[in-house]
Amino acid sequence: MYCPFCAFADTRVVDSRLADEGGTVRRRRECPQCGQRFTTFERAELSLPMVVKTDGRREAFNEDKLQRGLTRALSKRPVATEQVDAALRQIQRRLREKGDREVPARLIGDLVMEALRGLDPVAYVRFASVYRRFEDVEAFSAEIARLKEVQSTDTEEGAGAD
Repeated sequence: MYCPFCAFADTRVVDSRLADEGGTVRRRRECPQCGQRFTTFERAELSLPMVVKTDGRREAFNEDKLQRGLTRALSKRPVATEQVDAALRQIQRRLREKGDREVPARLIGDLVMEALRGLDPVAYVRFASVYRRFEDVEAFSAEIARLKEVQSTDTEEGAGAD
């Protein structure tokens, strides 16, 4: 790797560590020419599928767009950044595991809804209101009732696991 300070063609690795829960390798490097040290990060580049929008358009998967959607729904909610990052990684992992070259936008929305349901019920309803285009109070009430039903089922299953 070229030194970013003097452009010398050969740098040496001084230290390597796993970062991002093992998804990234952090390397501390030193240039033998100028003696400067710098950090690089190495991560596997895995391609995510194309997203097929409801109108039939196709666009590349956009991690920033996904993160903005989650962040907007979780605005002013007591959810740690680490939990949001873990949810993002989980959604991306599930998309890769499908192995499809294209996925419908609806699938991504459903995965986000599932992640938000586990993170924060208020954020879940916020996202659902936009995603499902609620047009009246009845739609909100129906979604809240559905959320309560899922939560009670999850609680019963958790109690029966003892």
